Amino acid sequence: MFFHKYVLNYCNCIIKVSVITWPDPSCACQLKIYVSLPWQFCLLQGPTSSPSADAVKTAAKEFLRFINRSPSPFHVVEECKARLMAAGFSEIKETEAWNVKPKDKCFVTRNQSAIVAFAVGGQYRPGNGFSIIGAHTDSPVLKVKPVSTQEKHGYVQVGVECYGGGMWHSWLDRDLKLAGRVFIRKGSMIESHLLHVDRPILRVPNICIHFQREMTSKFEFNKETHLLPVIATVLSQKQESTENHMQCEAASTEPPQDQCDKHSPALIQLLCNELAVEPTQILDFELLLSDAVPATLGGVYEEFVFAPRLDNLHSCFCAIEGLTRACSETDSLDSEPHVRMIALFDNEETGSQTAAGAGSKLLELILKRLCTGGSRTAFEESMPKSIMVSADMAHAVHPNYSEKHEGKHRPEFHKGVVIKINANQRYATTAATTVVIREVARKAEVPLQDFVVKNDSPCGSTIGPIMSANLGIPTIDLGAAQLSMHSIREMCETTSVYHTTALFKALFEEYPRIMASMKM
Repeated sequence: MFFHKYVLNYCNCIIKVSVITWPDPSCACQLKIYVSLPWQFCLLQGPTSSPSADAVKTAAKEFLRFINRSPSPFHVVEECKARLMAAGFSEIKETEAWNVKPKDKCFVTRNQSAIVAFAVGGQYRPGNGFSIIGAHTDSPVLKVKPVSTQEKHGYVQVGVECYGGGMWHSWLDRDLKLAGRVFIRKGSMIESHLLHVDRPILRVPNICIHFQREMTSKFEFNKETHLLPVIATVLSQKQESTENHMQCEAASTEPPQDQCDKHSPALIQLLCNELAVEPTQILDFELLLSDAVPATLGGVYEEFVFAPRLDNLHSCFCAIEGLTRACSETDSLDSEPHVRMIALFDNEETGSQTAAGAGSKLLELILKRLCTGGSRTAFEESMPKSIMVSADMAHAVHPNYSEKHEGKHRPEFHKGVVIKINANQRYATTAATTVVIREVARKAEVPLQDFVVKNDSPCGSTIGPIMSANLGIPTIDLGAAQLSMHSIREMCETTSVYHTTALFKALFEEYPRIMASMKM
């Protein structure tokens, strides 16, 4: 037996190679490779068990594109639709009869802010199970009020409403843009148009320290009076908006006149310019404010993702990628007995109890449609055969506030996907569903971590308990670790995109076999 050891330095990576060989050619050699990257250390033995740096960065950069194209839930759904159609999925409507067959790949939307996509296995029969990944398209934001026009001391401001539980102080002194949907009258038709003004339009200026000395030790502000963004000055608005203002006044007898009364000429003019319409064509809109700075890679080794809306666009992106990759091969569905599905809901940040939220009948009605044609109890039979992954972000241990985490459950960056557990069922995870995911992760070579909150801390919740209670589907809560959750700009790490996508892809491919091997 001979032992050879090599040390290489390539692209700032220290690569240690140990090779053991035998004189007898019938004996296979053993190869061990230790790779020390600037931000990780991994052992590769035989087939690689850790993603390459290129694969990690490629996945992360594609995720950045997804975020930057998705400034509102409406844009999230539109981006998901584009990716699904590129992968061979077809859109079907809730309002129409379906004729879905094995090996069909389809998606359906509701309110332009929720989307359910599925691929029917070639061996699927009504009564078989569903492999489902659920996430949400919304994030804490500031929304333009129905009547937003405000003028104070020469400034034109936009009235906004707090949506969800945001860290609102993080919105101060940020360059803000506008996005959402606008309903337009075109002749006899009413159309919904997506709007994305991708440049700094608004700003909520902070008060200077000279007028509030105590802010160095304790900062407080009123969300109603101190969180009003500035969009223009009254002087500039008068000079620039005369023509549009006259058009609004000329149409004073028409219902569309209401929007000119409700919002500043500066805002109405912006919408008209972006959509190439007249003020009287604007019927109504839902507009959100968001950070104008694009999502980007950060850190000296570009190992971090600095971005808005990581909670929960990270899970949405990985769900879409996992599903499309699991169905990318022409024969990938041939032997599949289940339906592979993702369900991306709106309004999780406000409790999910809306028509487009996880508390609605949306998913149940779709599942029942796919169970038609079998026995009377096909739907009831399929639910316990199924699995639901509630994918939502997890709290990474904070280096400056590590005492906030329970000592044995401190998720770290680059350590894998986080399984979230709560004895009081704020998360839907059970031992049975954990076993399934651990088997999936083992096959996909994806690391996992565990998280529970401290007994003296409150625990947030997800769509997991809602879906599990409504449908009776075995459910697990998990997600990638992040910092600054619910801030206007959040932080995660690049390997989490690769790992989460790989885990979701493996779930779709492996769950039927794992389920068949379980005896309960």
